[in-house]
Amino acid sequence: MNSAVVPAACIFDMDGLMLDTERPAIRFWLMAAAEYGYPMDESIPVSTVGMDEGDTRRRVMEACGPDFPYEAVRARLGVLYAESMEREGVGRKPGLEYLLDQLDGLGIILAVATSTPRAQAIARLDRAGILDRFKALACGDEVSRGKPAPDIYLLAADRLGMDPVDCVGFEDSDPGLRSLASAGIRSVFVKDMADPSPETLSTVWRSCATLRDAAGLFQVKEGLGPHPRRAR
Repeated sequence: MNSAVVPAACIFDMDGLMLDTERPAIRFWLMAAAEYGYPMDESIPVSTVGMDEGDTRRRVMEACGPDFPYEAVRARLGVLYAESMEREGVGRKPGLEYLLDQLDGLGIILAVATSTPRAQAIARLDRAGILDRFKALACGDEVSRGKPAPDIYLLAADRLGMDPVDCVGFEDSDPGLRSLASAGIRSVFVKDMADPSPETLSTVWRSCATLRDAAGLFQVKEGLGPHPRRAR
């Protein structure tokens, strides 16, 4: 199979992949928890990257104990985050605009599949100036099971009117890559904060250092070729 392909559609994770939002979120987790008298190790919020709200809550409560004031800390984190967005905007990851332009030029339609609730996702994408680049959004509050279940990527493909095997998905997290594998969608891994497990990495179609590097995967109009999940 050639390394340069043209899929029918590309589906993107949002936080940590397109938007530089995970690192500020980690910092605000620590700040908010400290305000409530609970020093938090950075490894705890890092371990929730890619998770939906339900799984994030379970992970934090397991790590911090049953007395941890999760709702209050989460609400304070939201305030800190909103204030930061108002002051500083939302940072885009290096190479994002270049990659989106490349895909646009090839006629590839685009969607977002994010664990973030829809209202927040729209606000972040709009603030980053890229909301209108995407034909469809699938968000964390629109599926019953979050990543690593396949639901959110299957929903994004459905909203594009595409067969999952004709799509390529972009992710930076272990749960997101497992979600793509379960959905039968080829994955491109672009590292943000953490490496996936070796088992998860074995499911990855391509790994790229940056989004700009990923543009090199989509240059010639040859089609995706046989999908590994399809019978030959």
